[in-house]
Amino acid sequence: MDNKAPRVTLRQWAVFAAIAQSETTTAAGETLGLSQSAVSAALAELESTLGHPLFDRHARRLHLNALGRQLLPQAQALLDHADALEHATAQPNVRLKLAASSTIGNYVLPALLAGFRHEIAPDSQLDVLIGNTQDVVDAVQRFEVDIGLIEGTCRGEALEIETWIDDEMVIVAAPGHPLTQGTGPVSHAALREAGWLMREPGSGTRELIDSRIASVVGPLHVALELGHSEAIQRTVAAGYGISCLSRHVVADALRDGRLVEVAGGLPRIARPLLIVRHRDKHPTHGLTQFIDVLRGHTTDSKKIRAKD
Repeated sequence: MDNKAPRVTLRQWAVFAAIAQSETTTAAGETLGLSQSAVSAALAELESTLGHPLFDRHARRLHLNALGRQLLPQAQALLDHADALEHATAQPNVRLKLAASSTIGNYVLPALLAGFRHEIAPDSQLDVLIGNTQDVVDAVQRFEVDIGLIEGTCRGEALEIETWIDDEMVIVAAPGHPLTQGTGPVSHAALREAGWLMREPGSGTRELIDSRIASVVGPLHVALELGHSEAIQRTVAAGYGISCLSRHVVADALRDGRLVEVAGGLPRIARPLLIVRHRDKHPTHGLTQFIDVLRGHTTDSKKIRAKD
């Protein structure tokens, strides 16, 4: 029996994980502080030790093959555990990578981040990616972030999805818009024919409008698509058309009169905001603390409305 058989090193697993995220040895080397040749050598040693390739090579990019996809969650968990062990007695600064969909990232998360830094982890480093719901889910699935916060629906066997807080949606227009001039609810026909400003497909807000408004009143006339809720509310306030946005987004504009709610005669539209994690992502102490902060956050649309 050979007791000196080659073993996979932690460095090789780190190289493997970095390449899986960046798909090139050059970018992986920049992430790890290694030369491209050192990264290539470490990957070659790893695949030789395992006896199997972990990537398919195509057009100078490396894409995980079936075995690589199977091993990545375990390798990432191993690296997370090693990092926790390395810093267990050093009281390290908390470093978290977060991803949030647009409404949460721009209107809900800032106060939570400030509170977490001031009250729990003063020396924390918090990196935040803001995108649409699909962007966030993809980042979680690729282990690019520790946790995701979304306002749309998602599925995935590798995902742990937790309902977080309630988010009310409201139809809004500029004060002089024809749909704000009546005394009662506007008709379904008027809603269908109004010029709607929409988020892009893949956005949680767009998904909700399609499922909760268009499915009731009929196909909506989409006058303009914009990739940011702030851009939509400003364009609506300028008189371009109408939209349906989170009350978190439009609270200030409703309060100061730049926007007015449109009485659409529809049932209350609300959605749960969700916490999304990869089930194989090891929860560090800092991540556990941050999740506790999220779970203790009870700001919802009723409280926002009370401030108006």
